[in-house]
Amino acid sequence: MMPYVRPPRRVLRIDDIDVASFVGDEVNADARTVSSFGEEWTRFASFTDEETRRAGDEIFDLLTPEMAHAGTVALDIGCGTGRWSRYVAPRVKFVEAVDPSAAVRAAVRLTRPLGNIRVTQAGYGGLPFRPGTFDLVFSIGVVHHVPDTEGAIREAAAMLKPGGWLLLYVYYDLDNRGAAYRALLPIADVCRRVVSRLNSRVKFVACDILAATVYLPLVGLARIVRLAGPRAWMNVPLAYYVDKPWKIIRNDSLDRFGTPLEKRFSRKGLQGMLERAGLTDIRFSDSQPYWHVVARR
Repeated sequence: MMPYVRPPRRVLRIDDIDVASFVGDEVNADARTVSSFGEEWTRFASFTDEETRRAGDEIFDLLTPEMAHAGTVALDIGCGTGRWSRYVAPRVKFVEAVDPSAAVRAAVRLTRPLGNIRVTQAGYGGLPFRPGTFDLVFSIGVVHHVPDTEGAIREAAAMLKPGGWLLLYVYYDLDNRGAAYRALLPIADVCRRVVSRLNSRVKFVACDILAATVYLPLVGLARIVRLAGPRAWMNVPLAYYVDKPWKIIRNDSLDRFGTPLEKRFSRKGLQGMLERAGLTDIRFSDSQPYWHVVARR
């Protein structure tokens, strides 16, 4: 376990485990978005080993034995339910899993079977660790939900030892898609702005309806088009979900339409932020989801 650089504001008792809470220290967070994700990961609190493995194989396809090995100490920023920590933990020595929301309760329960994960309630702008502490930092689907994305990337990079690796997944702005595909993004964003303002109960129902009436028809179309050729189906919007179970589609519908703060970035823009954070050897994955990338300090 890495020592904290300051005492916690409080200690949460989750089942029989004490979790240090630094909530209130973070300065790079949107309160409504943190609360929304706390509700989301309470609703979608558990993932099977197979669900975690399949999703993790996509997100962590760039992770090599050089980056994650038996001596690696890792930091998972914005851990949510802890499923990414659980995926990485068997490869490394230890994982610090942090999240500012109520999702820490789900994270404790999902990760407790593993003995090399500690859950802490903290977030960007208030990480309670000394800079230069970690060999590997990963932050999956998080930095596009904070007010200062570039500041979050700098903070994550600062947590790394020299030679350490940062792995990010950041929502793309469809910069590798055609004009017709990109034209859908403003429509989806208007829908998100409306749905995210609903009360929790109505928002959950609305996102389930969107999953059934938007996601499923397009996924069905992609499955049909896939029969016609090896690549054409990948151009259908939401084709990424062609092999995903209904649970994941529902979860991602809530994630995309129920979140108050969301930003998107081009590959070029993300690369620039990584370079300005002092990172080198930047490697983007050519596979979905876009963009996920590793970079070295």
